[in-house]
Amino acid sequence: PFVDADYDPDRWAKAIRGRERDPERGERCSLCFEMRLGKAASYAAQKDFKVFTTSLGIARWKDFEQVVRAGKRSARLFPGLVFWDFNWRKNGGSEQMISISKQENFYRQQYCGCFYSFQNSRAKKKNKS
Repeated sequence: PFVDADYDPDRWAKAIRGRERDPERGERCSLCFEMRLGKAASYAAQKDFKVFTTSLGIARWKDFEQVVRAGKRSARLFPGLVFWDFNWRKNGGSEQMISISKQENFYRQQYCGCFYSFQNSRAKKKNKS
């Protein structure tokens, strides 16, 4: 089963306070990944999972290595837990994701999901107009 157990906007806002103007892939993203993947790792450990991962690694506006660092740091907090760092972007993975998304008519947002990334995306779109 799929579990999304980390949605806590107040905790997120506190974690990134002062980093609101950071660029995409900056320190704000690192803090966000640490918080969210830390929560995922905790949940995985509580449920006796051996491996956990995130879909953030395929997002083209995210730094894959930055995501992996946060995942591995989070996993180290729980002995025996492993962060699965498979790079889905390689070997045609991104193209396959785009193809399946179009075929299945999936919604594909143009930002990572955070409020500030959304604002940046809107501003870029506005500047192109």
